[in-house]
Amino acid sequence: METKVEQLDGGRVRLTVGVPAHDVAHAVSHATHDLAESVKIPGFRKGKVPMPVLVSKIGKERIYSEAIDTHLTGWFWSAANRARLRPAVFPNFDFELPSSDTEEWQFTAEFAVQQLPTPADWSSLEVPKLDVSVPETVVSTNLEILQRGHAELVPVEGRIAKFGDVAVVDIVAPEGAAQRGLVVELGSDRLIEEIENGIRDLAVGESHDVSYELADGSKRLATVTLTALYEKVLPPLDDAFAKAVSEFDSVDTLKADITDSLQSDVNAEIEDRFRAAAIDALVKASDVEASPLVVDVRFRDLWNNFLESIQSRGIDPGQYLSMSGVTPEDLERRLRAEATISVGRELVIEAVADKLGIAVSEEDLRSELKEQGESDEDIEDFIANRDTSAAREHLRFRRAVERIAAEVKPIAPELAEARESIWTPDKEQEQKGAETKLWTPGS
Repeated sequence: METKVEQLDGGRVRLTVGVPAHDVAHAVSHATHDLAESVKIPGFRKGKVPMPVLVSKIGKERIYSEAIDTHLTGWFWSAANRARLRPAVFPNFDFELPSSDTEEWQFTAEFAVQQLPTPADWSSLEVPKLDVSVPETVVSTNLEILQRGHAELVPVEGRIAKFGDVAVVDIVAPEGAAQRGLVVELGSDRLIEEIENGIRDLAVGESHDVSYELADGSKRLATVTLTALYEKVLPPLDDAFAKAVSEFDSVDTLKADITDSLQSDVNAEIEDRFRAAAIDALVKASDVEASPLVVDVRFRDLWNNFLESIQSRGIDPGQYLSMSGVTPEDLERRLRAEATISVGRELVIEAVADKLGIAVSEEDLRSELKEQGESDEDIEDFIANRDTSAAREHLRFRRAVERIAAEVKPIAPELAEARESIWTPDKEQEQKGAETKLWTPGS
C-alpha cells in the first residue's frame, strides 16, 4: 500500500493512499457476502444468492460502496501509522468508487495533525535521583543462595518437618489416585498451601488427612504421608567454596564480584527511573496539549494489547478482571490515564529530537544493531529488505532522552520533597488550575 504525504496550511496534511488490487478484491468479496446474508431476494434463501443475481438486483455500485465503507477507515489508519502521522481529528475522505476489483484503487484523506509542543529549557529542571548502595544483607543473601545450591542433604529423624527441609511424600486421594515418592523442598511453593502445611506437622512415617480447595471452588481430600526427610547442611563459606562454585580463588573476591554485579543492576534501574522522571518533569514544564483523538488511538492500542496478552494465556478477560477485583470501568480509566501520559512523553521527546536536529544514519543503525548482538548478515538483510523507519525513530528518540537526562540537574530525593512541601503562590495557582481542568475519560 503506497502513500504520499502533502503538507497543507494550518498544520494539515493530505494523505494519498494507494490500495492494492488484492485488498480491493478482498473488500468486495466481504461486502458481497455480507449483503447476500442481509438482502432479501425472492426465490433465494439468505446467504445463498448467486453473485450475478445479487449484482443484477442491487447493482455493482452498492456492493462497491459497502466494500469501501467497511474498509476505508482501516486502510487509512494503517497508512497513517506507516507514514508516522498522528491525526488530531478524524479525516475528510475524497474518492471515487472503484470501477473494478482487479485494479489498484486510491483515496485521499485531509486532516489536522498533532502539533508538537515547545519544550521547556530542560537544563534548568531539577530532577530527584536516588543514590543507593547494595546493602550487606543482600550480598549475604546471594551468598547463602549459592551455598544452598551446593548444600548436602542429610537425613533427619526425631523432629517434624520445617521450612527449608527436603521432604519425600506420598499423596493418596480417597478414590485411590496417588502420587508417591514426591520430592519437594518445603517453602518452594510447589505444593498447595494446605498440603504443605500438613507436611510440616509430620515426622517421618506419619500421615495426615488434608482438605484443600481447587481453583473452581470444589473441595478435595488427600492423605499425606512423610516417608523421608532431609535437611540442607550448607558448606562453609571459605576460599575452598569460592573455588568450587566460581572462577575466583577467595571468598572475598567472590563477594566483591557479587557486590559489583548487584550494584550494576541497581545503578541501571536508578538510571532508568531517572530518565523517566526527567521526561515527566519536562512534560510538566512544557505546554503539552495532546489531541483527544491521539490519546484515544493510544488507549485502544493499550486495550487491545491487554486483551491479547490475557487471551494468549488462555484466560477469559472477564474472569481475570473479576479475580483481580477490577471493573472494566476501572481498567478503562487506568489505561486512558496511561495513554495520556504515554502520548505526552512521546510528543515532548520528538520535539526535543527535532530541536536538537538529531538524525540517525544508516551507519548509526548498523552500529546499534551490532551492539545488540545481531550478526552482520542479519543486519545487512534488515537494512536492505525491511522498513527501517521505526528502528531509526526509536534510536532517535532514545538519543533525545539521553541528552535530556544528561543535562537536567539531578538532586537528592529528600531535597526535592522538601522543596515540594514549601508553599508558594504559583503552586496554589497550579492547584486551582488543576481543579478546573481535571482530566476525565472522554474529556
